[in-house]
Amino acid sequence: MTDTNAENGASNPVPQGGQPPAGPHFRVLTQFMRDFSFENPKAPESLRFEGKPQIDMGVEMNAQGRADGLFEVDLKLSVKATTNDQAMFQIELVYGGLFQIGGVEEKAIEQMLLIECPRYLFPFARQIIATASADGGFYPPFLLEPLDFAAIYAARKAQQTGAPAIPPAQGQA
Repeated sequence: MTDTNAENGASNPVPQGGQPPAGPHFRVLTQFMRDFSFENPKAPESLRFEGKPQIDMGVEMNAQGRADGLFEVDLKLSVKATTNDQAMFQIELVYGGLFQIGGVEEKAIEQMLLIECPRYLFPFARQIIATASADGGFYPPFLLEPLDFAAIYAARKAQQTGAPAIPPAQGQA
């Protein structure tokens, strides 16, 4: 992988010598919020509750190639919090990125797009969700647990082929 430029959040795949890096790499050209929704239908009553809410969460990853050789990757996260069968809040976020990928075998591009690219986008999407829940009046803000995108990808592939999902070996996520 390449180092991330901390100033603008973009990866720089070309080292100072001007030669592209050996091995697989990707460059984040841009990231963006494609769609966002926050609902707090019972406010302000939903802000006064005892105990821990029940959380229903969904994760989807989609990727598509473009005619210019770049790839668009979308990470869709949906979170619904309820207590006593009453909705507290619902958040839906589609957070995307535009990636340039190089040095990757054709058969490995799908894994790069659906594992590594969402892994890069996730912390930014997580922050948006935390900020929205805090701005919606919930304290502490809702923080998504880290996601294992390799396991999600493996489960998705197993579901498509009808085979049982085999979790990745320890340390290979």
